[in-house]
Amino acid sequence: MTEQQTMYEAIGGSKVLDELVEVFYAKVLDDPLLKPLFENFTRTHLEHVSVWLAEVFGGPAGFTEELGGHLHILQAHHGLGISEEQRARWAELMKESAREVLPADERLQDSFGRYIDWGTAIARDVSQPGEAYPESAGDVPRRHWQ
Repeated sequence: MTEQQTMYEAIGGSKVLDELVEVFYAKVLDDPLLKPLFENFTRTHLEHVSVWLAEVFGGPAGFTEELGGHLHILQAHHGLGISEEQRARWAELMKESAREVLPADERLQDSFGRYIDWGTAIARDVSQPGEAYPESAGDVPRRHWQ
């Protein structure tokens, strides 16, 4: 892994992210704490998560160009009432899945995990009852080597 590579390139691109999302959501749908939040989600949701992660880690800007960008992701989580326990479990399963699917590079895994912790905190916060409906947002947050 080099500083010249984007994290997306170091991960292995869209194919690897697609596999990560598949492995992860299989775990989510078997998890009693998370299953209620996701049991009505479709294959399209999984595809969108993969496109989101690709853009976040320096790949194609498909989420912004085709799916509504950062504002859309905030609005999609609005009102879900995600608990801290659910947020932590989601993050735990995603990081576990990353260890199984992504390259076993410590720096990559660490940076990926820190993004997951940061991003899930935002999703939890915007999901709370009484939180104002997001009307604007900046660009999709890009994760670089850290």
